[in-house]
Amino acid sequence: MMGRVVRKAVIAAAVLFSSSAAFAESRVALVIGQSAYKAVTPLPNPANDAKAMAAMLTDAGFEVQSASDLTQNELRAKLSAFAATVAAKGPDTTSLVFYAGHGVQVDGENYLMPVDIDPKREIDVTLQAVRLNDILNTLNALPSKSRIILLDACRNNPFPAISKAPRGLAHVDVKFGAPGTMLSFSTAPGAEAEDGSGANSPYTTALLKAGREPGIPIEEAFKRVRLDVNLATQGRQTPWESSSLVSDFRFFGTAADLKPPAGEVKAADTKAGVQVAARGSADAGEPSAPVKKRSAEDWKKELKGKDIQQAHDMIVFDGSVEAYEAFVSLYAAPPFGPEARDWLDRHYRMVAWNIAVITNTVSSYETFLAKYPDSEQAVTARGLIERVRNKPESAAGAAATTNVAALASPAPTCPCNAPPSAAPASKKAEKPAKADAAKKRAERTPPRREIIEEEIVVRRPPAVYYAPPARIYGGGGYGGGYSRGGYGGGYNGGGRY
Repeated sequence: MMGRVVRKAVIAAAVLFSSSAAFAESRVALVIGQSAYKAVTPLPNPANDAKAMAAMLTDAGFEVQSASDLTQNELRAKLSAFAATVAAKGPDTTSLVFYAGHGVQVDGENYLMPVDIDPKREIDVTLQAVRLNDILNTLNALPSKSRIILLDACRNNPFPAISKAPRGLAHVDVKFGAPGTMLSFSTAPGAEAEDGSGANSPYTTALLKAGREPGIPIEEAFKRVRLDVNLATQGRQTPWESSSLVSDFRFFGTAADLKPPAGEVKAADTKAGVQVAARGSADAGEPSAPVKKRSAEDWKKELKGKDIQQAHDMIVFDGSVEAYEAFVSLYAAPPFGPEARDWLDRHYRMVAWNIAVITNTVSSYETFLAKYPDSEQAVTARGLIERVRNKPESAAGAAATTNVAALASPAPTCPCNAPPSAAPASKKAEKPAKADAAKKRAERTPPRREIIEEEIVVRRPPAVYYAPPARIYGGGGYGGGYSRGGYGGGYNGGGRY
């Protein structure tokens, strides 16, 4: 009995020692669980999810601030206090926000829902909820090492008054923002996540398992989360993330603590034919060497001849568009063929919608509608056309509109980059007589007098376009006011209206 107690104490001390070496930088986390919604049926799991995540993050060396069932004012106050903590910790800080609860998209932007929200129309959400871009922009404005945002918020929309809002959350690409950010959704943009039948949601359950695996980089952890959730929900839910991280992050342990001998896999598992492995990198705190991105043709060679279950799990684990494109070209049998095709079609549509919203011009929305006239976003696109009808379009906006049109379309064959044709070798030289005649005409022609005209610039007052009043809480990217900047609407505070 005493021997078992001693062994457990030694193991715990070893884990604590190896973990403490990983926490040279400051780690702070804000964990929020929204269960007790007042206007709709409460959610059973977010409070449990938040409690379990707070425990794991505390064990991982985070200074955790926890909160549950927050009203709008309380949610804003918690976010503000957390931002102050991150700022006080200094630039060598990793900040993490975990949110479990309801989230919706309105006009192509994502909002986290306080428990006291009761919208009567879609536009009410912009006043009663908290915009995700405001959180991202606030954290990006603070000097810090890394920012990690985990959203278990893609559940179904339970609010009857806004039941026609598009499902799930809108696409967000953090590469438009400051480097060092990772954003994870519990399912793909435009899809819905499940609350789960157990004590935790499928996403949080998988995250708790992968996060506690010692020594694996966060990118590896989320590949495991993606596959686990997909298998647990039989393909109904596939987590998604966007990353611009520039330094290595592991929840537990560092590369130096857990570095295996050369060529040895430290933690390996096999799940449905997919090898899940974590290797220690050469230097603690440094990102692993970048892996060359594989093309769809590379993936075709990799998948060809594989069992369909194994091939499916390989592409889900990887999560890239190229992997899915290769899979749908090789495997059509249900259930995996239609599942992959649905994922790919939704991805194309949500990226096109994100570009249209960022561009925010009549032509960008019309281009989207021409491609997706019957989509969930079509009604919103038509409404936004009326709001921006008098907005002048820039050359950059026209170029972005072209990007919308090009999505999911075959790459055009363009001779633009072809080298200029050489002059025919058989071209005869001009006759000397013609050359002499031209020279004489030039000599007889009097020199042209240069007339310098004064340019008069008339500065007219700028045209006035409709713009709603400024927001009192100063969101909208670094531009402030009611500008809809940030990741969803043009990163540097580009106005939406």
